[in-house]
Amino acid sequence: MAQGTERGTRRARRRPRTALAVLTAALLGVTGCDAVGGDSPGPSAAASERAAPTPLWDTSPESVAAVGDSITRGFDACTVLSDCPEVSWATGASAEVDSLAVRLLGRTGAAERSWNYAVTGSRMADLAGQVTRAAARKPELVAVMAGANDACRETTSAMTPVADFRDRFEEAMATLREKLPTAQVYVASIPDLKRLWSEGRTNPLGKQVWKLGICPSMLGDADALDAAATQRRNTVRDRVEAYNGVLREVCAKDRRCRTDGGAVHAFRFGTGQLSRWDWFHPSVDGQARLAEIAYRAVTAKKP
Repeated sequence: MAQGTERGTRRARRRPRTALAVLTAALLGVTGCDAVGGDSPGPSAAASERAAPTPLWDTSPESVAAVGDSITRGFDACTVLSDCPEVSWATGASAEVDSLAVRLLGRTGAAERSWNYAVTGSRMADLAGQVTRAAARKPELVAVMAGANDACRETTSAMTPVADFRDRFEEAMATLREKLPTAQVYVASIPDLKRLWSEGRTNPLGKQVWKLGICPSMLGDADALDAAATQRRNTVRDRVEAYNGVLREVCAKDRRCRTDGGAVHAFRFGTGQLSRWDWFHPSVDGQARLAEIAYRAVTAKKP
């Protein structure tokens, strides 16, 4: 009994101290703003006054650089076997095309703040070098269309392996990020080369130009419809689809990169959208369609 009485006495003595601690904690909670420094606002005020974060994707970039291959150079759009960058879907000044740069920057702005570093005949292995040159301009948007020449080889066995294609594109993106950490990147898909063959093969002049060496893996022996020719073209088609998968996957890892969602590959180029000389590269009208696709992708609120 004595031991129990002693414990009760100790508990009774603790009660005032416990009550004091609770009261002190409550007072500190009420006066917490001053406790951390003068008139500093409380958490709720700070949250309400905090500036909205800058969006990762700006739908109105102030400058554009283009990299890629013959399509972005406007090859065969104006004259046979020649570049015609003025009708490029990405940076061209032609009113018929209304390029991505013109749509974003206006005609004067595009003339002053857009640059075309694409090179006819280039492959994915060349992209890092183009990106390095473009980076010197510090563009806010880099437009990419590359990869068709990796499939357009002398034979299907000479096509760039998918793993190498991935390595080279990752290298180009790493180069871009090293030099332009906050630049946005638009990546166009590779067109359906088999679709271009099926449209162009109806034109005798186009087939003669093909014999000069334009995409032989797909366009060689253009009228052949035997099993071997069909298998060859399907192999090229499948490789292009694999390349497009790589473009999507690598781009998805970069928060400031967007693809066209496969829109260029899905676009059904007709004879009106193909060069009247080689019936394979985009015509002026085809370039305009590519510009439309790019502008929709770049200015969309969500990818």
